[in-house]
Amino acid sequence: MAKRIQFSAIGGPEVLQYVSFQPPAPAAGEVQVENRAIGINYIDTYMRSGLYPTASLPSGLGTEAAGIVSKIGSAVTGIKVGDRVVYAQSALGAYSEIHNVPQEKIALLPDAISFEQAAASFLKGLTVYYLLRLTHTVKAGETFLFHAAAGGVGLIACQWAKALGAKLIGTVGSDEKAERAKQAGAWATINYQKEDIVARVKELTAGEKVGLVYDSVGKDTFERSLDSLKPRGLLVSFGNASGPVEGVNLGILTQKGSLYVTRPSLNAYITTREELKTASDELFSMIASGAIKVDVSEAQKFPLSEARRAHETLESRSTQGSSLLIPGK
Repeated sequence: MAKRIQFSAIGGPEVLQYVSFQPPAPAAGEVQVENRAIGINYIDTYMRSGLYPTASLPSGLGTEAAGIVSKIGSAVTGIKVGDRVVYAQSALGAYSEIHNVPQEKIALLPDAISFEQAAASFLKGLTVYYLLRLTHTVKAGETFLFHAAAGGVGLIACQWAKALGAKLIGTVGSDEKAERAKQAGAWATINYQKEDIVARVKELTAGEKVGLVYDSVGKDTFERSLDSLKPRGLLVSFGNASGPVEGVNLGILTQKGSLYVTRPSLNAYITTREELKTASDELFSMIASGAIKVDVSEAQKFPLSEARRAHETLESRSTQGSSLLIPGK
């Protein structure tokens, strides 16, 4: 028997249950992983709340963790029992002591990177990789706006942008978060609690505005994101932290300067084991070189049994960077 988090009804953090279960043997092409650190991502709250529907209930939760391979199914190649691994984009159920994962979602973890570093950065790092390297190829000297710059994805984006020689303007919700984003590499920050985002973008760009905005907030920032763009600029909407963007009149894109909007997802950019290896190799190289530092404060490491408290903390927007669940803690 092992322990996991599941939910039998959609709703708030209170629906999360800490239960015992019998892990099934890995099927053909699957790898069984004993999780040592589990990544908490905002998308997990979308699944729990019903914003993104699950196939059936009760359901496990979470798609990202790092650990040690304990069993392998038939037809698995390139992975063996005892390997240190990290995974993301798995079937729901990573909030667990043991999880079966398709081999194409598994990346071998270099010894130089800890389980906690891996679980805190893999999904978020892959997200930054596809945003800055594939959805749009960010270039040295380019100035762009990135919302929620002190969040888990945002702090990695700040560091990656700095490594590329780009100028990331990050929105944040407090002076403390502004300092954290600047330390990570943000070129400038905008505290949306005190400053007007669009006016500040204009000021920072000598009235020109930016050609690129990354927005994971959604409903609350959509209009301001569009208004921060210069003509023919691109808005990359990749999250819904404040709720989904709905009822959009496409004519507004013409009115605001023939703008472009895309709604990408990691699943559409990393679809094969080869693509995962390419992406993870670049991410691990950035971490190993020190260009990207992944640190999780002790206050944001929660026992697996306290997933409810972890979600409450995450949704309060009081966290900075990544949060983890630790089995056995």
